[in-house]
Amino acid sequence: MNENNQLRDVFDAIADPTRRRLIHLLAEAEELPLHEITAHFPMGRTAVSKHLTILKEARLVLDRKVGRETRFRLNASPLREIQDWVAFYSKFWSTNMLRLSQLLEEEEE
Repeated sequence: MNENNQLRDVFDAIADPTRRRLIHLLAEAEELPLHEITAHFPMGRTAVSKHLTILKEARLVLDRKVGRETRFRLNASPLREIQDWVAFYSKFWSTNMLRLSQLLEEEEE
């Protein structure tokens, strides 16, 4: 990514099911080379690389060169933003479910 590009939004990066699968795959391994990652998907190396680039732009994936091979690993810290967002709405739904439960109990009496 060149310095003129902005960081990609984490929500945008995880919006695609293939990228979510990539995150899951990398979460289960310490580090994987591109050819091993590609073996898990019904697409070519170029398509997998494009998805990994989007995840790198969102800082969800880190890469490093080992000889001629590029290895990838998960950087889960940006997922905290998603966890915080879900937690906010979880409180909202918990409160609403509690109110509904109270209303149902009142109607039963």
